[in-house]
Amino acid sequence: MASSVIASPSTAFIHKTDVGLSAFSSSSALSSQISVSKSKSAKCSKRIVSVMAPQQAERVPSTTSSVKTAMTLTEKILARASEKTQLTPGENVWVDVDVLMTHDVCGPGSFDIFKREFGANAKVWDREKIVIIPEHYIFTNDERANRNVDILRDFCKEQNIKYFYDITDRSNFKANPDYKGVCHVALAQEGHCRPGEVLLGTDSHTCTAGAFGQFATGIGITDAGFVLGTGKILLKVPPTLRFVMDGEMPDYLLAKDLILQIIGEISVAGATYKSMEFVGSTVESLTMEERMTLCNMVIEAGGKNGVVPADSITHKYLEDKTAIPYEPVYSDDGARFLAEYRFDISKLEPLVAKPHSPDNRALARECKGVKIDRVYIGSCTGGKTEDFLAAAKVFLASGKKVNVPTFLVPATQKVWMDIYSIQVPGSGGKTCSQIFEEAGCDTPASPSCGACLGGPRDTYARMNEPQVCVSTTNRNFPGRMGHKEGQIYLASPYTAAASALTGYVTDPREFLM
Repeated sequence: MASSVIASPSTAFIHKTDVGLSAFSSSSALSSQISVSKSKSAKCSKRIVSVMAPQQAERVPSTTSSVKTAMTLTEKILARASEKTQLTPGENVWVDVDVLMTHDVCGPGSFDIFKREFGANAKVWDREKIVIIPEHYIFTNDERANRNVDILRDFCKEQNIKYFYDITDRSNFKANPDYKGVCHVALAQEGHCRPGEVLLGTDSHTCTAGAFGQFATGIGITDAGFVLGTGKILLKVPPTLRFVMDGEMPDYLLAKDLILQIIGEISVAGATYKSMEFVGSTVESLTMEERMTLCNMVIEAGGKNGVVPADSITHKYLEDKTAIPYEPVYSDDGARFLAEYRFDISKLEPLVAKPHSPDNRALARECKGVKIDRVYIGSCTGGKTEDFLAAAKVFLASGKKVNVPTFLVPATQKVWMDIYSIQVPGSGGKTCSQIFEEAGCDTPASPSCGACLGGPRDTYARMNEPQVCVSTTNRNFPGRMGHKEGQIYLASPYTAAASALTGYVTDPREFLM
């Protein structure tokens, strides 16, 4: 798929005419979907060394007010959080944190560093701005995994943490009203995501929250330990890549297809320590859960954060979730973007990412000969309510039973309840759970991260054998879902459901059109 690059003569990419597409077999089919342009306002720095500066006449200021440079959305959020009037990419600034999230995998290490650096009896900077969520290794008999949850509980009791979503009865998650499930979905559902704020988490997919028009990124346990004690973090301001997606979204595509297209376009290193801003008529038409899918996988492109400007859809979602006032910000008209990518989504086809990298993009129809052993629908990427509604839509349209084991892992307790209560449009009143049962899927499991990242050997749906799996998760590296020889095809819930029905990687248009 050829890509056109429009650049001024001064840019470094003037001779670049293709963007990472040599592995694609159907270049003609996808060639009209994207154009890439180097931002006209982006300036190339030039080092000038002189022995003597030429004599200059005295300059008279052109204005009596401060001269300000237009900023991107991400730059504005960080400027406000660092109490600066102006920021540019590359600057290092101390930022005030609005929300810090940690979970059972990284929480214990973060707490240890906090106590080591601030003292055994130290108190956290703000008990109401810390969110602690057990979610990764919950429904397991692994003693070390269970110990981690106990450590979370002890710390939250000691520090009187307001937002601790505990689970004490692992035999029945419904007996734990405080338990939520996957942190990135729970953060949104519980009202911890707000436009214009800074949200940090000890998990790389914390970038999901950028769907709400906020700066959200993952940090390590050392940084988290420092934030626990101070509420601040030192950040380098990232430059911004802008992705403009226009065109009517075909009814056989989901946001997962959009982000797989982008990652396939720029590679898993294409946005390293860069902000990825998503705009355009297609993005504006997406629901909040679909925007979360889009932002969720920016880390798979190396991105520092992803962001969608807040709008009426954002505000409507937040109406019954938070009473805390928030102030959205938006990129200025003259803001500098490192590069701008344009996509015509109306011409996009269903995609997959083949093993063993999220940028190993291919058309789903090109992989129709790939026999699979299982399908997994779940995770922070593909385990939300709308993801299961999408899968149910495919099963309903087919009227058939699945040909391979199909595992369903709701992200949160609320998603689990939705599966059993929300009626699927056009089904005559059937819920997702009824449709899944008729299709022969496994019973929806207890909400958690499940087998997305492998986990202890007794984790539900873990790949303990070298199988081929179509999954709605976010990573397909060797060993990611368990067995190091397993093969994972990343796909949308539509494509995953279609593949479950045939036993092969399948384009969902076979059932949706």
